[in-house]
Amino acid sequence: MPLPDTMRAWRVARLGEPAEALSLDVVDTPQPGPGEVLVRVGAVAANFPDVLLARGQYQVRPELPFVPGVECSGTVAGVGEGVDGLAAGDRVVAAKIGVLAEYAVVQAPAVHRIPDAVSLVAASGLTIAYQTAWFALHRRAAIRPGEWLLVHAAAGGVGAAAVQLGVAAGARVIGVVGSDAKAEVARAAGAAHVVVRGRDDIAASVKQATGGHGADVVFDPVGGDAFQASTRCVAFEGRIVVIGFASGEIPTLTASHTLVKNYGVLGLYWGLYQERFPDLVAEAHADLVRLLETGAIDPIVDHVVPFERAPEALTALASGATVGRVVIEVAG
Repeated sequence: MPLPDTMRAWRVARLGEPAEALSLDVVDTPQPGPGEVLVRVGAVAANFPDVLLARGQYQVRPELPFVPGVECSGTVAGVGEGVDGLAAGDRVVAAKIGVLAEYAVVQAPAVHRIPDAVSLVAASGLTIAYQTAWFALHRRAAIRPGEWLLVHAAAGGVGAAAVQLGVAAGARVIGVVGSDAKAEVARAAGAAHVVVRGRDDIAASVKQATGGHGADVVFDPVGGDAFQASTRCVAFEGRIVVIGFASGEIPTLTASHTLVKNYGVLGLYWGLYQERFPDLVAEAHADLVRLLETGAIDPIVDHVVPFERAPEALTALASGATVGRVVIEVAG
């Protein structure tokens, strides 16, 4: 089937909140160059970096106008010179900035096959959220069976992924959420204990749940007060993995506190692994597919919006009221 000459793409025309920043434009359909894959996008998982990109607050700041969207699922529409192992029609997931469009060109190492039994909507969030959680728990924190894992924002996309992967690794999971409704989501994901932020004292609740031991591993995509609470309940030789700052507040770390309590603070920016060690990303993807096929992980989708209403998905995500993933369906 020949490719269309043009396609629709959402572009950030000016910086601001997604509803004001995004414009649905008709642009030329891209063509894959050497080492690249052209993906016919089926679904895009909304991510907080998309909101930050629209605001101009992300660590990467593309030149205006640009296409946001950092992960998608779809089918291979074409491959460039030198690409082996992928062919037209393959069902895949892919990650790069610029996939909120009907077609996207992605470097081949960032494209991975998915099982036929997995829907494109469910698979759309398998890359950023689950890869981030996998690398945080296994690569950075080296989590071990039986350890206590504290997950902040445990009902969100990346937080729920961390809960599920923590349970799959044999950890005992404590989830922190923002409401009773979200508490049920965290429990369904596998959290043995749930703390409601703003109502419960996080540090005291963790100490009580662990019999005074504290959290061996902390997964923190929130920052701010969540990070400070973690430092008060992290265990001896515990590891706090900093994922991001969804609270909007970057906390200050007191080095002397890490010394007297004997814990470590580890940073994780998953994109650097895809850039520098794509072989490790491929290994993580293979493990995630195995866990998906055995039912150990199950992507949580809050709701799906059609491509024409993509700004609504990012606005909903920015509100903090969603659970799991909000997915933009581009093509069936």
